[in-house]
Amino acid sequence: MPEPMFDYESHLEACARRDERAFQALYQQEAAQMLGLAITLLGRRDQAEDCVHDAFVLIWRNAERFQRAIGSGRAWLYSILRYRALNQLRSRKRTVELDDDFIERLADEGPQAADLVAQQAEQRQLRNCLQGLERNRRHPILLAFYRGLTHEQIAQRLTTPLGTIKGRIRAGLRALQECLHA
Repeated sequence: MPEPMFDYESHLEACARRDERAFQALYQQEAAQMLGLAITLLGRRDQAEDCVHDAFVLIWRNAERFQRAIGSGRAWLYSILRYRALNQLRSRKRTVELDDDFIERLADEGPQAADLVAQQAEQRQLRNCLQGLERNRRHPILLAFYRGLTHEQIAQRLTTPLGTIKGRIRAGLRALQECLHA
């Protein structure tokens, strides 16, 4: 459980000034919780560890992008982790079954065309999986991942208890993970 008085915002602003001690404090404060979430999302500890590492690299590199007025520092940390985890889940599904003639035409057009087709297939699969979720699970996930809202903000917006929102997001992410692996 995070310290109630830990000032995420000030630590992120210090990271933007390249203060390594502030970064180390952020890491010590949140790495274990972030690893737990990443394991839940990805289902594999090794990939979760890579995801948390990548997230902290991005946090360090992009700390100057954090804006206190937009949201909490802790939510910003977790949004980076979520995006990294989703990217890893999507990258698992990059294999697209295509006929040989189509693959040859893509090769002739260059790597950008093949990447575009793979990206569109991933987006289509994610969209289909999201549409398969019940609305009460899908809506909080969309608010968190696409709007960047914290759990508390989602609970307020949907006038639903915070614990219920957390549970719905957790269950929805598990269902998405299963759908993406199917």
